[in-house]
Amino acid sequence: MLDAAEPLDPWLQSSSVIRRDDYFGGVWETNLVDGRLYGVPWYVDTRVVFYRTDLLAAAGCEPFPRTWQAWLECMRRVKALPGGERFAILLPTDEWAQPVVLGLQQGATLLTEDGSRAAFSSPEFARAFDFYIQIFRERLAPALSTSQIGNVYQQFAEGRFAMYITGPWNLGEFRHRLPPSALAVWGTAPLPAPDESWPGVSLAGGASLVIFKSSERKQAAWQVVEYLSRPEVQLEFYRLSGDLPARVSAWRDPLLADDPQVAAFFTQLGHVRPMPRVAEWEQIATRLYERAEEAIQGVATNEQVLAGLDRDVDRFLAKRRWVRGLEEGS
Repeated sequence: MLDAAEPLDPWLQSSSVIRRDDYFGGVWETNLVDGRLYGVPWYVDTRVVFYRTDLLAAAGCEPFPRTWQAWLECMRRVKALPGGERFAILLPTDEWAQPVVLGLQQGATLLTEDGSRAAFSSPEFARAFDFYIQIFRERLAPALSTSQIGNVYQQFAEGRFAMYITGPWNLGEFRHRLPPSALAVWGTAPLPAPDESWPGVSLAGGASLVIFKSSERKQAAWQVVEYLSRPEVQLEFYRLSGDLPARVSAWRDPLLADDPQVAAFFTQLGHVRPMPRVAEWEQIATRLYERAEEAIQGVATNEQVLAGLDRDVDRFLAKRRWVRGLEEGS
């Protein structure tokens, strides 16, 4: 550990501005390491489903499905709608978030508790991966990467696909890039769950504010953190950037509270999980979608893919195990 960030627990205890209970729990948790607070959430993001309301209505999928089984049946009905070839959902094969979200919904830990080995062959992640691959096997999603899709917004407007799992940055993009004819026929929904425990969990994302431990102006830095954390300041930041506020109280403003396409994010942010706290995560996430494509393309079984992924990730984490061994031996 570099020990570069200032622990913020003492600063939080004396603050009259920042209140722990005014933040989304799963997002707050991303700032905890060994039980200590090192960051304060600034803005937040997660993944929800963007969808064509008209196509799902035509397929009899109203309200939006809340369970995996209902979601799968809805995809099949959307795929069967007349009017030329279309796919029910877009799941770019070079994105890791979708299979990870499904795994989290099944209770998968992704790595072992100490973060030193992979756990992708676990029964929990295997169930999620089977569901993910089934969507491609039934041709409900195209087996295409982001670079092969072309213009996502144009194809969504044309009805080439009816659902897309993505984040809040696309709220502004959809509103600015979709033609007027499509602006009235799209909505957002929290993710379905494997069972009746709707909504299913999603990723905890966003950005947080930290203070360098070596800073000579920590008091001034904390004042900046407190200023940027004020609900009214976060609301203004949303107006300017589209980044969603980390403070729950900011969401009571009509700008957010009266926006039906934003509502799904508020619901979803109450059900999010952090990613493993290891520096190798981005490398692991990249290998996940690289391995997953082997199953999508049918060149390896699901079991072979997950076993291979575990071997790869264990290799990535070898240095972590070595360092841990040195620490335990000292």
